[in-house]
Amino acid sequence: MTVLMVEGFTPEMRLAEAAIFAATQPVTTRMLAKLLPEYVDVEAVMAALAAAYEPRGVNIVTVGGGWQFRTAPDLAPALRKVVELPRRLPRVAMECLAIIAYHQPCTRTEIEEIRGAALSQNTLDLLLENGLITPKGRKETPGRPTLWGTTPAFLAQFGLNDLRELPKREELLIDPPGPALAAAPAPTAAPAQEAEQE
Repeated sequence: MTVLMVEGFTPEMRLAEAAIFAATQPVTTRMLAKLLPEYVDVEAVMAALAAAYEPRGVNIVTVGGGWQFRTAPDLAPALRKVVELPRRLPRVAMECLAIIAYHQPCTRTEIEEIRGAALSQNTLDLLLENGLITPKGRKETPGRPTLWGTTPAFLAQFGLNDLRELPKREELLIDPPGPALAAAPAPTAAPAQEAEQE
């Protein structure tokens, strides 16, 4: 077999590049270790490959526990004019997904308790179809309800390498109200009582 040399790219870099290009999911270190010769330091190859792609229109980034090609962030606004964005998930699906991400593994009943509203099977089906959640076994309680958790596709879609990169609760809280809002009187229950009398 003839080894083709490309300026700035070692044969190992080219092989890793091809694997990432061909894969539909993030390519893990373990996958690359099986593909590359044993003496090769996978992390060093990937660091060199990511550096080579840094100034280009696509970059190699770590998401979902592996490497994947992504559009360079500075080009995203221009691409929105010609590339159709995937349909956004409905609000209820995003709420459900957030609850699963932060409380996994959790049951449908636990999701409903946290949301304070019933959850339709269609919402879970939508998240399943999009590959964002998966069953993680059954809870050892009466009825043995299904436990739900997120998938590597969830991490990849939201640009996360692992769940520890999810924003912390403190980062999600809204700033406390300013002095003018804090001094505003609390609404009374009178309107609700009047509505009940009608």
